[in-house]
Amino acid sequence: MEISTLATYHCLAFVWYFFIAYSITHVKTEERPSEVFLYGGQWKYLTVLNLVLQAVFYGVSFLADVLRLIKKLRCAKCIISSRDLLFSVLAFPVSTFVCISFWTLYTYNRELVYPKSLDGVIPLWLNHAMHTAVLPFALLEILALPHRYPAKKKGLILLGFVTFLYISWVLWIYSVTGEWVYPLFALFSPLGLAAFFASSLAVIIAFYNFGEFLNRMIWGQSKFS
Repeated sequence: MEISTLATYHCLAFVWYFFIAYSITHVKTEERPSEVFLYGGQWKYLTVLNLVLQAVFYGVSFLADVLRLIKKLRCAKCIISSRDLLFSVLAFPVSTFVCISFWTLYTYNRELVYPKSLDGVIPLWLNHAMHTAVLPFALLEILALPHRYPAKKKGLILLGFVTFLYISWVLWIYSVTGEWVYPLFALFSPLGLAAFFASSLAVIIAFYNFGEFLNRMIWGQSKFS
């Protein structure tokens, strides 16, 4: 794909994610159901954090495209490395995890992840923008251009560290409020919850490997250490 076309695509994707993140973070206080958006606000939900992550990723991608267009190749090289690391370790696996896990749990029992009371606050299109469209965007990014993946150990350590930070945030919120971010967590014993978090980490690692596999199948081997 031509650099100018990539720049246009990444710019539009950035604007889209910025708009979606802005929309969900500006839900009027008086419209929010009492059981959600309390301590931690929207920033306790992985879905919202993912929207910000995607906006940052596409912003970095657009910057890399612009630098290439204006022939600032030395600066572009650094930004491209950051773009690829951000996509491989976080943007692709987190988007895939958000989409697959949300709709799996929603189909099983929506009250565990997305209470029906939210239907009157968050329109259907915004729900799909947050939980459905993120996966096609991630797949389109892989098709649009190659991304260099880090060494496996480095990539998994970074992914595991970020996962640990989010789990710590969830546990901190529970310690302060006595309420779980997602009602699903209340169904587990401490040991069961630990097993759930461990299995979630295993799933997101599988999505990391899947993204690397797709990138390699489409573009060939492209790694950096």
